[in-house]
Amino acid sequence: MVDARREILNQLKRDILPLQGLKHTPVTIKKNMDLLAIEQSFPNETFPLGNIHEFLIGSIEDAAATSGFVAALLSRIVPANGVCIWISASRTLFPPALKAFGLAPEQIIFIDLKKEKDVLWAMLEALKCERISAVLGELQEISFTESRRFQLAVEQSRVTGFILRQQPRVVNTIACVSRWRISCLPSELYDDMPGVGFARWPVELLKVRNGKPGAWKVVWLADGFEINEEVFDTVLEQLQRKTG
Repeated sequence: MVDARREILNQLKRDILPLQGLKHTPVTIKKNMDLLAIEQSFPNETFPLGNIHEFLIGSIEDAAATSGFVAALLSRIVPANGVCIWISASRTLFPPALKAFGLAPEQIIFIDLKKEKDVLWAMLEALKCERISAVLGELQEISFTESRRFQLAVEQSRVTGFILRQQPRVVNTIACVSRWRISCLPSELYDDMPGVGFARWPVELLKVRNGKPGAWKVVWLADGFEINEEVFDTVLEQLQRKTG
């Protein structure tokens, strides 16, 4: 009886999600993202593919951390024979470094443009292409109307879009299912080995449509994520003091 009631409630949640704006539910686009505790914050406990995700970036160091985290996400989204598009007006990414996060650089089409308005146009057109697994655009400013066009495009193509906002002048509301902030931490060495250790990030899920925000300490190991399931209180306090 308890299992039957739980299934009825879960089905009601799945039926309600499209009415609340999540057109393509995780049930119809489901993939193992290996995000463990973080996925519990999303509707149906699944990373919402086929939608737009926003990442806020406040410094050069955070830009590097965000690129690493998003690259790790892309390694889970892009299949072995798939491709994604990375669009920017000021790219500083070193493509071979993506291998450290499980993403082959030859699977990425880099488009370097001079003006942000061109980045917006190219990203919209790329999001309409059903053959693309994911599209990432580096921007500073984007309006709600522009972001709404992105969301309408992915509702048709089911492409996953990532907006990396580099030091935006105004953190305005846009049409995205989630808003993130990724910061940097010193890498972690194991067994007293010399050199650079595994990448670590304080990951903040600031907003998520129909879900629950949260914060975690995430480590990228050689074969996937390792996540501290407890809220990373100390790091959050430091970030709050830094941002005033």
